[in-house]
Amino acid sequence: MSSFEQILSSPPPININTSDIAHDLFPFVTVYKNGTIKRHFGQPAMPAPENLNGVRTKDVVVSSHPKVIARVFLPEFLTPGEKLPVLLYYHGGGFCIESALSACYTPYTSSIASACKVIVVSVDYRLAPEHKIPACYDDSWEALKWVVSHASGSGPDPWLNQHGDLGRVFLAGDSAGANISHTLATWAGVKGLESGVKVSGIILVHPFFGNDKPDKLWNYCCSDETGIDDPRLNPAADPDLLAKLACGRVLICTAENDFLSPRGWAYYEALKKSEWKGEVEIVETKGMGHVFHLFNPNCEQAGSLMKLVASFIKDDKVHSLL
Repeated sequence: MSSFEQILSSPPPININTSDIAHDLFPFVTVYKNGTIKRHFGQPAMPAPENLNGVRTKDVVVSSHPKVIARVFLPEFLTPGEKLPVLLYYHGGGFCIESALSACYTPYTSSIASACKVIVVSVDYRLAPEHKIPACYDDSWEALKWVVSHASGSGPDPWLNQHGDLGRVFLAGDSAGANISHTLATWAGVKGLESGVKVSGIILVHPFFGNDKPDKLWNYCCSDETGIDDPRLNPAADPDLLAKLACGRVLICTAENDFLSPRGWAYYEALKKSEWKGEVEIVETKGMGHVFHLFNPNCEQAGSLMKLVASFIKDDKVHSLL
């Protein structure tokens, strides 16, 4: 069991006066009747390091209205004109905690850039409950459009202009971020992307999807009332939309001891049964829990997971099991 799952299975602290609580979404957030929102989990933001894991880093504004920031990671020692795939990363945290700028995600996404030799654009979308769903999807879509604006080599960011291969764009994320990656791939299929850019693949690590039961966190964080029939929460609810997934390849990574693992497998089965024409692979890490690679990034299994992601980006065949 991961640290996150230990917290998830623990009761709220006994010193909380429950009469003051309007909404108890422990371990993510507690919303009090006076409007105060307390987050119980997540790491603080850190400044963009000049260099981390052999990767240059900076923060950029990808949208002004609303203001959306992304942290961009560029591997060092590139030759002039060398082009790399571009991977948009969407962090996890139940749509309501964590940040692309945090001390958790900054080292991890820099490691992706280094190990996979890609440009990573890690998106700091707005969080619920202050900003209800679909704010997270809208911000993430703005970031994808910002990346696409560099297709002609004349976008706002010189790193992407000089080194981004917009013919190889990937969407990736863990937990809620994996959910966002899937949803954006369906949006791209329905709305299309300017400049003829296509999404090469999506990488869903320990994805947060719903099942056939109401989800308390989703219902509170979402401005709509579609519940388990919402295809953003439950992709199998709309097979026609699932078939419009705008990529040719999907990699789903689950963990054997993760409480969300069955939902990743259900997504895999729904995608295979749909009219989508791409290739989907699923890989399960034995003996590990939810987002273990974030809590223990130096463990053997985390290293294997990173190699798996790198292999997928290079369009190599991955192994069926870790």
